[in-house]
Amino acid sequence: MDSPPLVSVIIVSYQSGPTLARCLEALRTQTFIDFEILLVDNASSDGAPQAAVAADPAIRFLQPGANLGFAAGNNLAAREARGRWLVLLNPDAYARPDWLETLIAGVARHPDVRCFTSLQMVADAPELMDGAGDVMTSAGIPFRGGYRRRLPPRLPEGEVFSACGAATLIDRDLFLSLGGFDERFFCYCEDVDLGYRLRLAGEPTLLLPGAVVEHVGSASTGVRSDFAIFHGSRNRVWTFIKNTPPLLLWLTAPLHVAVTTGLLLLHWRRGDAAPVVRGIRAAFRRQALDPILASRRELQAARRVGSWDILRAMAIDPVAFFGRRIVIRRHRSPTVKPGKAPRSVAA
Repeated sequence: MDSPPLVSVIIVSYQSGPTLARCLEALRTQTFIDFEILLVDNASSDGAPQAAVAADPAIRFLQPGANLGFAAGNNLAAREARGRWLVLLNPDAYARPDWLETLIAGVARHPDVRCFTSLQMVADAPELMDGAGDVMTSAGIPFRGGYRRRLPPRLPEGEVFSACGAATLIDRDLFLSLGGFDERFFCYCEDVDLGYRLRLAGEPTLLLPGAVVEHVGSASTGVRSDFAIFHGSRNRVWTFIKNTPPLLLWLTAPLHVAVTTGLLLLHWRRGDAAPVVRGIRAAFRRQALDPILASRRELQAARRVGSWDILRAMAIDPVAFFGRRIVIRRHRSPTVKPGKAPRSVAA
């Protein structure tokens, strides 16, 4: 067998016909070439994954025979990947030619960091940002920093709360040791949940603003579809309950309830409150919540950092998402408790 590549690029495709070909074409123009591509077909009916593999037989094609969702699809490919580093790339994200080269250069500059995220620009309005890392407010509400805002003259390299799953580089062993994405989430917020678990394990996430992709966003499901709103609402509650350290949980739970109520009212004014209500109800159904609480107990018992390190990485303003604020902190090693190692608590 050939020697393994340094990087395994994972693309999970579901009804991605309009975007998948362009995504793969951008990978073919990369200046860094030591990578393999794993393409997961989540039971698409558009024929796009099959056409892509026919055009490039070097692609490693995984067909689980059902729609596993973004979380389980990536986990499947991560187990099959041969690279030291995993790159998680959405099929509607188009990498600039030096994207992978810039990510790998970041790895060399920061040997203590094992998770990196990219600068995402809006595909049809490239002067606007799609996201400069994910932000978590003190109320436990995540959002993409800088979403639909103009790129500032200078965007610093530094720590963000978590990486957007549309364009992430992560150490494969670390990803697997944490259990990968929580497959109960299916899709939406599973990347924030993973980023939160990385934080609790003392593993920072670094934004590399020179590593740029152009991102469509929710090309398969629709940004404001009932599907996206339901899963986003349910999974946001699970992320907060599962990951927030005990002290922060008690301090910020009233804020979380208040902000969630405010967001519900905004959806009501917009006419799409029903999937929000269904999502929140689903989050608190006993058969779903009990396993989340069990994961919480394991995760909090294994965490290696204190509440201050978590709070330091957040946006203190509980409604910072209204301005889509960018929050980038200077990179420094957290205060890690000795004697604990990351454990798989995703499932």
